[in-house]
Amino acid sequence: MSKITLTATLTAAEGKADELEAALVALIAAADEEPGLEVYSASKSKDDPNVFVFFEVYRDAEALEVHGKGDGMKAAMGAMGGLLAGRPDVKLMDPVAAKGLEF
Repeated sequence: MSKITLTATLTAAEGKADELEAALVALIAAADEEPGLEVYSASKSKDDPNVFVFFEVYRDAEALEVHGKGDGMKAAMGAMGGLLAGRPDVKLMDPVAAKGLEF
């Protein structure tokens, strides 16, 4: 089984960047309930403080399939309702190489 990487770009609704950032911090904490989620990282753009990018590494397709289905993750994801300007831009990828991560 090969690992899966993913990026998700989220844009905060007007005036909601601080609230979205707080919700993302809670989302990262809730990810502890997903053992197959190996890396779950959120960063804020230096160019646009309304834009956040997730970088995620999943152990395998099964880990990606269960992502977000636990009670803690559902609650944390639900807290983002109304904080986003549109849908996240999600890209699934096959990892090639990385420093600090094993693929």
